[in-house]
Amino acid sequence: MQKRTIGPFHVTAIGLGCMNLSHAYGTPPSAEQGERLLLAALDAGVTLFDTAALYGFGANETLVGRVLSKHRSRFTLASKGGMAGVQFEDGVKRVIDGRPETIRKNCEDSLKRLQTDVIDLYYLHRWDKKVPIEDSVGAMAELVREGKVRSIGLSEVSATTLRKAHAVHPIAAVQTEYSLWTRNPEIAVLEACRELGAAFVAFSPVARGFLCDAVHDVGTLDAKDIRRSMPRFEAENHAANLRLLPGYKALAAEAGCTPAQLALAWLLHKAPHIIPIPGTTSVVHLTEDLAAADVQLNADLLTRVEALINQHTVAGNRYSAQSQSEVDTETY
Repeated sequence: MQKRTIGPFHVTAIGLGCMNLSHAYGTPPSAEQGERLLLAALDAGVTLFDTAALYGFGANETLVGRVLSKHRSRFTLASKGGMAGVQFEDGVKRVIDGRPETIRKNCEDSLKRLQTDVIDLYYLHRWDKKVPIEDSVGAMAELVREGKVRSIGLSEVSATTLRKAHAVHPIAAVQTEYSLWTRNPEIAVLEACRELGAAFVAFSPVARGFLCDAVHDVGTLDAKDIRRSMPRFEAENHAANLRLLPGYKALAAEAGCTPAQLALAWLLHKAPHIIPIPGTTSVVHLTEDLAAADVQLNADLLTRVEALINQHTVAGNRYSAQSQSEVDTETY
């Protein structure tokens, strides 16, 4: 597969988002199934694996560490801190905390779970708006100096926040949702990444399964699936969005690829500093996703697919009001 640059690393143009194996989409697959998927990705040549302290409240990092630590020299390892599970009297809850002491603890806990001495790319998972970004990034820079982290990234930040952070320490990557149906990064942060030499890592590149032609009935999703609380999957919005799929599938057929491959190929054609990280629990879907790197799209088809699915034709916001308030979207 073609390679792309992220900080000092050259990685496959399509990486693997590991979240699906432990978090967010209902009951996770068995540990054995997760192991098969991770090893299949490694054997297929994937060299960017992305996890986080949040995913499964540590379970995802534990899985990745158990399965892949013995192959550590073969891939670039990315994880995230500043948002993790915290134990309360009534259970473990997600907490955004960007204080330097918390970032250090998150990183050290992640190193243990991942069974490694160093994390290649360490992201601030969310900017804690109660803490100056300079303070959080300063703590991450200290982790670089100590050899616990090799490069620094940010997630879900605006171009303004990115530039403030970059002034403290070089930012190797920004990770944000980006797909045909989520185009916010096109406002400013994509260009800011290009100017600063940072990679842009696109999560949910197949629109949380929608662009795979895989989510026809939200009622069939697991009761704990996060899509059930997302506005785009609410009944009226979802029905409107489903009307986009026949035309989209026709364009994929014209391109000689599957709907999922069209979504990924579109991202790869947008700019050379974009690296999508689709997630899956299926080895078959993994193979399908990785083959998108070989799909060629001409300018006319790119124009037509962008006209069909974009921020104006898709119904519903990507997050609930509460979740959106946690994301830094100023001059996004």
